[in-house]
Amino acid sequence: MRAAALIRARSELQRVVSGWKRRRLTTGLVPTMGALHAGHAALIRRAARECDRVIVSVFVNPLQFSPGEDLRRYPRTLGADRRLAAAAGADAVYAPSMAGMYPEDFKTHVEVEGLSDLYCGKYRPGHFRGVATVVLKLFNHARPDRAYFGEKDYQQVLIIEAMVRDLDVPVRVVRVPTVRARDGLALSSRNAYLSAAERAAAPALRAALLEGRRAARAGAKAAAVVDAVRRALRGTGLKLQYAARCGSRLLAAAHLAGTRLIDNLRVN
Repeated sequence: MRAAALIRARSELQRVVSGWKRRRLTTGLVPTMGALHAGHAALIRRAARECDRVIVSVFVNPLQFSPGEDLRRYPRTLGADRRLAAAAGADAVYAPSMAGMYPEDFKTHVEVEGLSDLYCGKYRPGHFRGVATVVLKLFNHARPDRAYFGEKDYQQVLIIEAMVRDLDVPVRVVRVPTVRARDGLALSSRNAYLSAAERAAAPALRAALLEGRRAARAGAKAAAVVDAVRRALRGTGLKLQYAARCGSRLLAAAHLAGTRLIDNLRVN
């Protein structure tokens, strides 16, 4: 297995990418916060199939954590991340420092109005502003031809697509389907927080979304669809934060003990 180069500085990354561009090699970027798992590996493999070179960014972005969230305890596993990235086909892992991303005089943010305040954004104020800001910076650092995002966080994908469209960012955003465990749980770095008993209960969120989808396909109105999701979660240990229809998708977030889980399903 080839090693994935570890790049810390923006100047080094841009030197490497410029060399690839001179050779007319295409570049794919997979933005992550690390703690990589099989879902990230799917993104990397897709990028490796479609691009000549692949960069995986690893940066725990403080701007997308709301007060009281898990910034301090978010898993940081750079060594393991490098190994997984290389095995999946990455050529480089870009792990910038905090100062390299946000110098002391940093004052600029990016926000997609309207969509950022709905669904997850309603309960995590400022989260998607932080996401859009860091992703635009990563696009400027890596200058990729394509960028790969999982559909598990469907709202995030919509926001990145809108930012790219509205700001004329020269990158193609590629959606990759959600990767699930055998029991249906959407893979997430935060699943590591779950105890054994909580992990056994967690697939109930997808099961509840399936109930909501059945109701939607039967013609139920929005409130009845949400009720179907809520009823399906009774007795599971999961506390529904919200469920909502977003275009062709049914989105939901729920808390299981101290862990927040999100998922979505296509309705149509």
